[in-house]
Amino acid sequence: MITEVLVALVLGAVVYVLLLRRRQEVLKTEDGWWGEGEPPDTPEDDTIHPFKVETSSEEIEDLHKRLDHTRPFPCLEDSQFNYGFNAKYLQKVVSYWRNDFDWKKQVEKLNRYPHFKTKIEGIDVHYIHVRPRNLPEGTSGVPLLMVHGWPGSFYEFYGILPLLTEPRNPDDFAFEVICPSIPGYGFSEAPRKKGFNSVCAARVFHKLMKRLGFTQFYAHGGDWGWLVTTNMAQLEPKTVKGLHINFAPPPKFGVGMAMSMLLGRRFPKLFGFTEHDLSRLFPVKQKLIVESLMETGYMHIQATKPDTIGRGLNDSPVGLAAYILEKFSTWTNPEFRNLEDGGLERNFSLDDLLTNVMIYWTTGSIISSMRFYKENFGEGLNQKHSKIPVYVPTGYAAFPNELMHTPKPWVKQMYRKLKSYTPMARGGHFAAMEEPQLMAEDIQNFIRKLEKRKRK
Repeated sequence: MITEVLVALVLGAVVYVLLLRRRQEVLKTEDGWWGEGEPPDTPEDDTIHPFKVETSSEEIEDLHKRLDHTRPFPCLEDSQFNYGFNAKYLQKVVSYWRNDFDWKKQVEKLNRYPHFKTKIEGIDVHYIHVRPRNLPEGTSGVPLLMVHGWPGSFYEFYGILPLLTEPRNPDDFAFEVICPSIPGYGFSEAPRKKGFNSVCAARVFHKLMKRLGFTQFYAHGGDWGWLVTTNMAQLEPKTVKGLHINFAPPPKFGVGMAMSMLLGRRFPKLFGFTEHDLSRLFPVKQKLIVESLMETGYMHIQATKPDTIGRGLNDSPVGLAAYILEKFSTWTNPEFRNLEDGGLERNFSLDDLLTNVMIYWTTGSIISSMRFYKENFGEGLNQKHSKIPVYVPTGYAAFPNELMHTPKPWVKQMYRKLKSYTPMARGGHFAAMEEPQLMAEDIQNFIRKLEKRKRK
């Protein structure tokens, strides 16, 4: 009897250890070198250099010359944004860009916050670092890394930064925010070698945070920023205290998801679906297949032959603006396809939209930014990180007009410690830029749960 009990205990312990090991599986990665040529034999220079965005009269004159020589092409009658960027409205944007947009003024706005560069794995990584002011002596802000996506940039966060670093409510957290540019985007140097994917970016950003002296921090991301910060949580779950995201495409298709798609409309409570879930998911053919195909043509191009179309966009500011700004229309609200102006100025100003375009234009980074799709999709959809659940506490802000809708039960398949799932009142894909107040509130509420701080 005693022998049987001992054997049972040993077997139980073995099973427990194996399950625990699987539960705590972390993503593995190795250091890379993305600079030109072979890595040097000497240690990499880890100096942090202040950086300032600059422009010149020659840069602006070149832009104006190209805008003056654009070749318009008429749009079809009654086509709105259903064929892409409406040509009539594009002429208005070009006219404003040429005659009214003040790039020098926007450069001053960009330099409102401190910019820096530091070399990591052979390439210069750009970031802004915003510390809260007027904190009590001996205290510091809560470190928060915020990562953008495509076709956005660090500038997406300019509206939310003051809300996070200088909150009006004294009970709210004051954050110390670090916003890096993904290598190949904006002012971060482009990798010179093939293979720089989201896991590589996650590793580089972990090195950046360590270089800045942070042993633990919170992270937020949308679009590619979702995947980069998710990979960061998979790489070092003890370093990322909490993960907040506003984008999480449906996880790997399996039996459970298939059953929910087949029966969820008739038995929504059985699968944990809300009324909003039903409106976004059904009918499945239209909502998950047809609409996805309508909005992912760019992805197929960028995941296969980014350099071809990229060369044309790198030469033409008008082509670049049309390509980028069309996403700020439809991804903000799919109904905007039926408007002649794409609804662009309902949620954003032309100054802000064109500033984001100018970051791509002046740095010549559209090709390298699109290569990120090639690097991430080039090895298929069954990569190692897609199989490893996230056990870092996670908060999800579910904006109603997000490009892809993911119900709470689907989010929990990947994020096993989902602490909050917030159906947001309004907003789409570029949520931090479109609805900074709502996003800031959700970040505050999520971290308040983790820190167990109550509002007075």
